[in-house]
Amino acid sequence: MLNFGRTRAQPRSNRSISLGGMDYSDPKRKNNVVGKILLAATLTALCIIMLKQSPTFYSPSPFSLHEEGVIHVLVTGGAGFIGSHAALRLLKDGYRVTIVDNLSRGNIGAVKVLQELFPEPGRLQFIYADLGDPKTVNIIFSQNAFNAVMHFAAVAYVGESTMDPLKYYHNITSNTLVVLEAMAANDVKTLIYSSTCATYGEPEKMPITEVTPQVPINPYGKAKKMAEDIILDFSKNSNMAIMILRYFNVIGSDPEGRLGEAPRPELREHGRISGACFDAARGIIPGLKVKGTDYKTHDGTCIRDYIDVTDLVDAHVKALEKAMPGKVGIYNVGTGKGRSVKEFVKACKKATGVDIKVDYLPRRPGDYAEVFSDPSKINLELNWTAQYTDLQKSLQTAWRWQKSHQNGYGSPLVMAS
Repeated sequence: MLNFGRTRAQPRSNRSISLGGMDYSDPKRKNNVVGKILLAATLTALCIIMLKQSPTFYSPSPFSLHEEGVIHVLVTGGAGFIGSHAALRLLKDGYRVTIVDNLSRGNIGAVKVLQELFPEPGRLQFIYADLGDPKTVNIIFSQNAFNAVMHFAAVAYVGESTMDPLKYYHNITSNTLVVLEAMAANDVKTLIYSSTCATYGEPEKMPITEVTPQVPINPYGKAKKMAEDIILDFSKNSNMAIMILRYFNVIGSDPEGRLGEAPRPELREHGRISGACFDAARGIIPGLKVKGTDYKTHDGTCIRDYIDVTDLVDAHVKALEKAMPGKVGIYNVGTGKGRSVKEFVKACKKATGVDIKVDYLPRRPGDYAEVFSDPSKINLELNWTAQYTDLQKSLQTAWRWQKSHQNGYGSPLVMAS
């Protein structure tokens, strides 16, 4: 060990020499301090040189590099119900995934599950960001080598959209424009856009096909259609590969029980019917309220097309695989079979084993009697067919996750502003 100090038997009484009333520093002490500084600087320089010679010193993040054989997908809204299931499937299939989410509706717990399942470097990264901030979005795109974007991020409750329409136009339409501009500026060549059957409004004929006129009747559907229009207008002078998926009522959860649906408690009243069934089965709410029993259907209640989230994610992956430069594909994603609300409630009672109390109320204004898809186009062109079509089994899968996650993913993460 080097000793930079001097060893003395007697401590020196004075640190300076007085000559004619003037103090002069001891030159020996000054030289000693200078020597220490020079030695420290030399050691620092040597450390820097050694670090620079290390192969990892200049190594960029794998997420910032294009690698042969690796497809890097940005999943916006990847902490949400559908987005997290899509990220899981992509990771299982060997894709590199970046999740961007502001956690206003998503769950950091879902991201943690994915990180635990895929801890290897270069597989998954999470970025906390708001797509409504163009500067931040452009930084994200400039610092990451994305090959494709799956754009799920959106507020998605019809009822809420009627009470706060501006939120929906900002969050859906404006944010999609921000993402599209960032993709164009950074030469990201593939977009898979998550749309909805709500863009069709109240169709006169069933089943709904991709050429059914789009006449949305609520701000949610209108905002999604506006976003679609922006994408389609952009595509006319672009070589981007674009797929637009309009899907129906999503149910279910990961069959292996790793992920599920955990909406914010304050949004329960706007949520899916499956969430309301489970809340009633758990006693969180006193029962189900079914609005409308006088529709022109076989049992008087509304008919809807319920698509399992696992099938929905499979459709997104097939769309990604089949996307072609300069081409736009538009597909309905549904089972092609409608189920009434009474049939849904019966299946939910069997799935949960709880005799849920049901109150039948007058119909809600704006609801339409029957909505279900014709999936022929996606069957033919993407070779996709819904596999999880047993309503009760899909609900049982979701119920298992709900029972084992009484508090969802736990307390939502509070991010500093």
